[in-house]
Amino acid sequence: ERYSPGFKSSIVHREVLSPRDLEQIFGLHQGNIYHGAHRLDQIAFWRPTMGLASHRCGFLSNLYLCGAGCHPGGGVMGAAGRNCSNIVLQDIAR
Repeated sequence: ERYSPGFKSSIVHREVLSPRDLEQIFGLHQGNIYHGAHRLDQIAFWRPTMGLASHRCGFLSNLYLCGAGCHPGGGVMGAAGRNCSNIVLQDIAR
């Protein structure tokens, strides 16, 4: 209220979901919205796995990965999709 007077009264609903709720409702394994832990073996060129980090699905041509499980991860909204679109455009230009 100090910085935004009236904001609190403008809230008409809220919903709090636990990791268990996220798993049951959306099928997110252990409620993990990032599609994999952000550990050393799950970051940068190892995300989602070393063989798939280029956004290309190596064993299926013209299939690209751009979800939260891809670099840089789910905490950076839209970045994996942008990175993937750049890869697709590079492949089209070949």
